[in-house]
Amino acid sequence: MQILITGGTGLIGRRLCAALIAGGHELTVLSRRPQQVAQLCGNNVKPMSSLDEYLPDSRFDAVINLVGEPIVDARWTERRKQLLRQSRIELTEALLQKIHQARYRPKVFLSGSAIGFYGDGGDVLLSEQSAAGGDFGAHLCVDWEAAAMTAASLGLRTCILRTGLVLDSAGGMLKKMRLPFSLGLGARIGHGRQWMSWIHIQDYIAIVLFLLEHENAAGCFNMVAPEPVTNRQFTRLLGKALHRPAIFVAPALLLKLAMGEMSELLLGGQRVVPAKIQTLGYVFRYPSLLPALTDLLQSTS
Repeated sequence: MQILITGGTGLIGRRLCAALIAGGHELTVLSRRPQQVAQLCGNNVKPMSSLDEYLPDSRFDAVINLVGEPIVDARWTERRKQLLRQSRIELTEALLQKIHQARYRPKVFLSGSAIGFYGDGGDVLLSEQSAAGGDFGAHLCVDWEAAAMTAASLGLRTCILRTGLVLDSAGGMLKKMRLPFSLGLGARIGHGRQWMSWIHIQDYIAIVLFLLEHENAAGCFNMVAPEPVTNRQFTRLLGKALHRPAIFVAPALLLKLAMGEMSELLLGGQRVVPAKIQTLGYVFRYPSLLPALTDLLQSTS
């Protein structure tokens, strides 16, 4: 297939490009860093520096929309919140406008979202049928998904990827946590009872490929492993995988003072299950956390 990927130079995007190239697909990556696309995504990947290059006669069989400024890289000031919205919603709307104008429309549109859609769910088990939350992160996801679902009205098979905590040895939260935990400085966050819904990067990429290929797949999908854990459990199992104690506590009050509203991402949580993808027959390679952590940490040891 001819595939356009937005956000392809990010951690997930780079992994996805490698898998798609291995599968024989031809890729174009929209990036603000077009000069780095070949290095980050592969020598045969075509860079696109602006949506202005998406012309009416451009031909793509699929579009994978992973665009968006990282949500945890800076404190949530009003200016930062606006940037987070623009980088997700406005670019998605602009992308779909280009698809609307194209003479040849893609058959399938996969677009990112997050399990932040559900807000702080407490201990409630959340499936794709559960209602949206009411905080900033939830509203961001609701509006992002609404923009993306315009693709369905254009006749594209549309899948929304509600992404949980993606575990990858090459980057993201796991890479940041490895050093302090390796030094025996691992700490749970607050009371540690908040739920963490995670997924091994291999399963994430495999599900994306699964959704591309299965013509009966449409709608929202929780991109998480079937066995969520509490922060207390995650802390203990990461320490166990690294053969180090993890006995410290990061006080909730300090996190609130340091991070402001963004601390909700760490102090709240969602107990999410991937009901819909499992119903379609996807079998997880890493359904449980300890084997997933062991695999990822051994791969970089």
